[in-house]
Amino acid sequence: MTAHHDVSKKPLGGLALSAIGVVFGDIGTSPLYAVKEVFHGGLTIDELHVLGVLSLIFWSLTLVVTIKYAVFIMRADNNGEGGIIALMALALHGSRDNPTRKRFIVTMGLLGAALFYGDSMITPAISVLSAVEGLQIVAPSLEHYVLPITISVLSVLFIVQAKGTGSIGKMFAPVMCVWFGTLAVLGIGNILKDPSVMMALNPYYAVHLLYELGLKGFLIMGAVVLAITGAEALYADMGHFGLKPIRYAWFGFVFPALLCNYFGQGALLLHNPEAIQNPFYLLAPQWALYPLLALSTLATVIASQAVISGAFSVTRQAIQLGYCPRMVILHTSGEEMGQVYVPAVNWLLMVSVFILVLSFQSSSALASAYGIAVTGTMVVDTMLAFIVIQALWRWKTYIGVSFLITFLSIDFLFLSSNSLKILSGGWLPLMVGMVLFLTMTTWIKGRELVAEYQDERRVLFEELDEKFKNDPLVTVKGTAIYLTRGVHGVPLVLLHNLEHNHVLHEHIVVLTIVTTDEPYVEEARRVKMRSFGSHHQFHRVKLFYGFQQNQDVRRALSLVMHEGLNIDPRNVSFFIGSEKLTFKRKSKMPIWRRSLFRFLFHNTASAIEFFKIPVERVVEIGIRIEL
Repeated sequence: MTAHHDVSKKPLGGLALSAIGVVFGDIGTSPLYAVKEVFHGGLTIDELHVLGVLSLIFWSLTLVVTIKYAVFIMRADNNGEGGIIALMALALHGSRDNPTRKRFIVTMGLLGAALFYGDSMITPAISVLSAVEGLQIVAPSLEHYVLPITISVLSVLFIVQAKGTGSIGKMFAPVMCVWFGTLAVLGIGNILKDPSVMMALNPYYAVHLLYELGLKGFLIMGAVVLAITGAEALYADMGHFGLKPIRYAWFGFVFPALLCNYFGQGALLLHNPEAIQNPFYLLAPQWALYPLLALSTLATVIASQAVISGAFSVTRQAIQLGYCPRMVILHTSGEEMGQVYVPAVNWLLMVSVFILVLSFQSSSALASAYGIAVTGTMVVDTMLAFIVIQALWRWKTYIGVSFLITFLSIDFLFLSSNSLKILSGGWLPLMVGMVLFLTMTTWIKGRELVAEYQDERRVLFEELDEKFKNDPLVTVKGTAIYLTRGVHGVPLVLLHNLEHNHVLHEHIVVLTIVTTDEPYVEEARRVKMRSFGSHHQFHRVKLFYGFQQNQDVRRALSLVMHEGLNIDPRNVSFFIGSEKLTFKRKSKMPIWRRSLFRFLFHNTASAIEFFKIPVERVVEIGIRIEL
């Protein structure tokens, strides 16, 4: 069953409400720090500059979030699914007969996914830190508690991941609705004191500011980008809520609430330039500061939760598509198959976030590291979307090229202004992204070499059957299932077993699990089966899964029996190769990648656990692979 079929059964209003709780957390907490950071570089606070900054924020939100993501990119749904991996799979779908373009698409997609992890580290750190920094306004004497409170809040957040967030998730929508409502009310209250800020809707002020400031204007674009971080979440979460609910929530509630708050902060600064120390909290009357501090902290925790869940989801998709070694994946909800927990990713993210908070110590310092990863991902999204427009949708060339030039120009403006932040902290998400990119490309290269090695030693079933006619082996009762990555020929683990044990099982099933570039494959299309041999005792079974689905071998066996394979599940043995990897001196694998691939290969999660194979029925056979 596809994701969009599932969500279409639920009422639109309910889905839009749920989307507010999950999708808009990151972009919705940007008002905590975005305006403050734009003026942080010493920009004079006067009418022309305030209107110029508000105009830049308004047009960035309109062009990037509203037009690029909500209108264009969200049309590129892969069977209802969105996100960088789904977009990459969609682009590959339209480029099957072009190997050069395929390589380019995979490289871009992996780069985007790697940068996404860099972003996943910074979002929880900067969001929660900026909310807790409200203590400096609310109770200046408690300022030294900002870091301990931030670390405590984040610790709880990462520890509860293992329990699953389904039960807490029910609170997300009401809390975020109150949050966006509060943003709007605080903003409107200040706009009414100085309605002249509404002139900033005119793009003249944005253009004039950039022209007047010259290079400095180019620099402040690196801070303006903070207002649009989280834009890609609209697309990434499409599989959970559907296209319409996310668009309704954005246009009908979230976008207007954000604009009210940004323009309210602008009106406050025109009235009181001193408020720049924290224009968000100073929008509120004195009596509302403590409740606002609590609400902000809750909202930033929810924003962080959405990013962490996103990291788990991208990891699972990358594993299923073979771009990343297998890891332990736990399902935290019986109803929601999309709710997964990846312990390795959770603890690595937690350590990274703590290092960020303790080394940067303030949201302003962290803002210098934020942006480069986000804008890099946006460039990748634009390029992959252009390939989809050209190869799959076949729009008129001038429309596709106009899309590419317009949005790539905006993305590169943001990316190049953020590149100036590299030395002051931007190097960190870039370094994380680069390490992950090298890890994924090493894994892919190594997997290709392993497949090549197995291909060279491939024996066809027909050859094996011919050999048994002349040299018959003892046949024993039962079914032997051999798991293999290869889709052709006899697997090495079967040849090894015959070589050492000299017996054949009554039924031999060679099982390959294939992940498609669709998110879901229906059960009717799950199984493909062929039989070989004079006594039809060899069966080649391929199980097709989408990259969003769980690969459950036990469940698949019942489907195989439905297809006519007569086996007794109580009399089945699973044979799995326990592979030992070595490298020749003149291996095709570059020397610097060898140790990394060996480490990944030998530390990948067990196939028994990953494919849910009954452990008491498993036989492991040692195989040496020399690349």
